[in-house]
Amino acid sequence: MFLVQYTGLNQLPFDPANNNEPLQFGSASGPLVPEGLIENGGESSKKRKRTNPPSGKLADNTRTLNVDSAAMTLPVSDPAAWATAMNNLGMAPLGIAGQPILPDFDPALGMMTGIPPITPMMPGLGIVPPPIPPDMPVAKEIIHCKSCTLFPPNPNLPPPATRERPPGCKTVFVGGLPENGTEQIIVEVFEQCGEIIAIRKSKKNFCHIRFAEEYMVDKALYLSGYRIRLGSSTDKKDTGRLHVDFAQARDDLYEWECKQRMLAREERHRRRMEEERMRPPSPPPVVHYSDHECSIVAEKLKDDSKFSEAVQTLLTWIERGEVNRRSANHFYSMIQSANSHVRRLVNEKATHEKEMEEAKEKFKQALSGILIQFEQIVAVYHSASKQKAWDHFTKAQRKNISVWCKQAEEIRNIHNDELMGIRREEEMEMSDDEIEETTETKETEESALVSQAEALKEENDSLRWQLDAYRNEVELLKQEQGKAHREDDPNKEQQLKLLQQALQGMQQHLLKVQEEYKKKEAELDRIKDDNLQVEQLLENFHEKENCGSRLCASSQEGEQPLEKTAVSNPVKSEREALLVGIISTFLHVHPFGASIEYICSYLNRLDNKISTSDVESLMSRLQHTFRQEMTGVGASLEKRWKFCGFEGLKLT
Repeated sequence: MFLVQYTGLNQLPFDPANNNEPLQFGSASGPLVPEGLIENGGESSKKRKRTNPPSGKLADNTRTLNVDSAAMTLPVSDPAAWATAMNNLGMAPLGIAGQPILPDFDPALGMMTGIPPITPMMPGLGIVPPPIPPDMPVAKEIIHCKSCTLFPPNPNLPPPATRERPPGCKTVFVGGLPENGTEQIIVEVFEQCGEIIAIRKSKKNFCHIRFAEEYMVDKALYLSGYRIRLGSSTDKKDTGRLHVDFAQARDDLYEWECKQRMLAREERHRRRMEEERMRPPSPPPVVHYSDHECSIVAEKLKDDSKFSEAVQTLLTWIERGEVNRRSANHFYSMIQSANSHVRRLVNEKATHEKEMEEAKEKFKQALSGILIQFEQIVAVYHSASKQKAWDHFTKAQRKNISVWCKQAEEIRNIHNDELMGIRREEEMEMSDDEIEETTETKETEESALVSQAEALKEENDSLRWQLDAYRNEVELLKQEQGKAHREDDPNKEQQLKLLQQALQGMQQHLLKVQEEYKKKEAELDRIKDDNLQVEQLLENFHEKENCGSRLCASSQEGEQPLEKTAVSNPVKSEREALLVGIISTFLHVHPFGASIEYICSYLNRLDNKISTSDVESLMSRLQHTFRQEMTGVGASLEKRWKFCGFEGLKLT
């Protein structure tokens, strides 16, 4: 917004310096305050003094004010003076309650009737504000909140830099917050951009705000670069410069991916529905063969309008293998009725050919008539171009007649060529027909007799097939009638014979089953005897094995008594016994064990002749007294010996 300084207007009766309330003009998009001229609304009037800018700069930076009357908070001491000021600015004079002060304001003219409007010729007024160009950037304004005030950045500075927008971004990073800023103040500033879902505030003067929709992020980025001030304080802890940027959040990415997947599913569903809609319909299913359906298809085959559908059904039945000995006659009758349509189709073809010849003849006659008329028109043009009539026409008329004559001659030549081509085709067809007729006359005489003989053979075969069909039908009828008579008049003797035969068959079956049962019982007895024999053999074998093991054990005990005595006495001398006592005392003091090097270093203090191998062999022989364990992990892995004499005493 830019401020226009007018001179020569009526003076207002009140002093703005004595008014401590800020001057606010509200609009639909926010408060309308000149940018760069008013920053500290709560300070003294010294900072509010207006300066007269140069005339050139004033012409470039002027802009009309569109004021919403409901947001004016300026106190009015004299209504007449206030109405005069509003009229000078081209606005409707309104009071504090929003009601018009003077009833004679004309909204169409933008002023009150009876008061002269501002014109460029008035004294003290050097320029009228020009219209706003469409490419001019919208100037940012001061934003007043309950707890803080936002001052816009310098319009001459470049816009604040932002990172690349992540997909589905609903979260913004807000930096440069005041140190004393609370979450309530952040909500108060950014809830104007839209619904806030979550705020995550840090102790280092920044926070992350997540909105409900993506377009709210664009509104929040509008506040980037604004300077925020808490209340009317000028302390550094109460001020800051906002930096708003896109933030990458996992929840936003997850919701965006879900939305993309949903759109992909919808697209796939739409494509599938489109493919199904564009797919040609499948043919109707063919019914299965039955006598009833066969009669229906036979009737349809006789009807010319339903012939194609019936033929398709007949073809499907034959391919399925429905033809058998019983249904062969029905299928033959249907095939015969299908064959009867051949003559009809040949006749239809002949009629269509005849119609085509007649149409060709009509076309040729019409074309010849058109050519005659074209010749007449061209003759008119030629007669008009003769000197007797040509001299009486104007230059333009002569030009038109010559053009029309050329066009008519071109069209006439085209149609003439077309007619000549038709005639040439007819002559060639006639010549071909004559050649064919000479050859055909000879062939027809010879083939006439052959065709007659073939026709007689076909008729004879057809009559024979019809006779066979009638015979098969008569036989089937006789068989069906015989079955019906048998079912109607059953004989008791035949029924008794059938029952007796059935009983005899059952008895024979029972005898066979009994014989098989006896055979299986005998086999089971044999298997049981064999199992008993196998068990006895296994018992004898186990007894022999036990006897052999006892004998071996007794022989080993007699041969190796010395070895046992040697193993039972691991301590060979008194010196080794002393070493065992000293090592036991040393390890008892070290409950977590000690390495062999540590033990030997202790023993070498008592006797330098003691070696590490002798000590290790002695300790390994006494397994119930000393135990070796692995301790440590990785590079610190170590073998340690522990004293376990108390545990070994219980085991021995």
